[in-house]
Amino acid sequence: MALVTTTEMFKKAYDGGYAIGAFNVNNMEIVQGITEACREEKAPVILQVSKGARAYANHTYLVKLVEAAVIECPEIPIALHLDHGPDFETCKACIDGGFTSVMIDASSKPFAENIEITKKVVEYAHDHGVVVEAELGTLAGIEDDVKVAAHAASYTRPEEVEEFVSKTGCDSLAIAIGTSHGAYKFTAAQCTRNEQGILVPPPLRFDVLEEVSRRLPGFPIVLHGSSSVPQNYVKMINENGGKMPDAVGIPEEQLRHAAELSVCKINIDSDLRLAMTGTVRQFFSEHPDKFDPREYLKPARANIKELVRHKLVDVLGCAGKA
Repeated sequence: MALVTTTEMFKKAYDGGYAIGAFNVNNMEIVQGITEACREEKAPVILQVSKGARAYANHTYLVKLVEAAVIECPEIPIALHLDHGPDFETCKACIDGGFTSVMIDASSKPFAENIEITKKVVEYAHDHGVVVEAELGTLAGIEDDVKVAAHAASYTRPEEVEEFVSKTGCDSLAIAIGTSHGAYKFTAAQCTRNEQGILVPPPLRFDVLEEVSRRLPGFPIVLHGSSSVPQNYVKMINENGGKMPDAVGIPEEQLRHAAELSVCKINIDSDLRLAMTGTVRQFFSEHPDKFDPREYLKPARANIKELVRHKLVDVLGCAGKA
């Protein structure tokens, strides 16, 4: 099976009440861990590459890694997506370079300018058989080159979505309903503590999601900043020399509910990085004499695989949907 677009994936997800996992990739072990889990669970998947990943690993290497995954996992649909494309030129380079989906993120621009930039990308992408994700509303937090202060974040305004989708022709829409980029999504002051003393973030704005869905029936919605920040890996990092106090993510039950509505794509990034970093830190703490990358990256890959498996089955609901 060749790389696919997200069109059919999203149609099935919308009708089936589940979401596709969109996982950011930076190296071979992350690609392998994600796609091996998806193959075994028979789940479709979106492999995402950010501007930062392209700068780190090189566009060609990343595309070839994903193409290798397609060869190794022919049973499952795989889309290759540009995450947070900052401008037309970056989107064009990815469209011309083998991607099947791109995101143009002009959400920081005024509404009319966002439409203008997005429409230009959509026209070029559709001429080349590629689909486009756009964004309305601004998420707080930090993810690669995306840096938005909390005071600059804004919820999506449902009254704008029909005009935006109609004028741009985008294929899916990322909205802001209270998720946030990075592992430090919320301050302690924004959270409450449960009986176990664990920080609990404010609930997502499902009223915004439901109103957007009412205005755009059948249209695929995307959630960014949706990592859950697994506390077992935060603990693993902190117990092995790290300092990540109060790293808090989105509760998984809220993500599952979003997937049952109109959310067809949920982005997951920080969770995988935490799993890799925690595993590597623990390995060196237990084996200070080791130096072979194969020895510490193998268990890191295995933990990424199990984390992705959990997301597919228990959060996204897309296991068995390939």
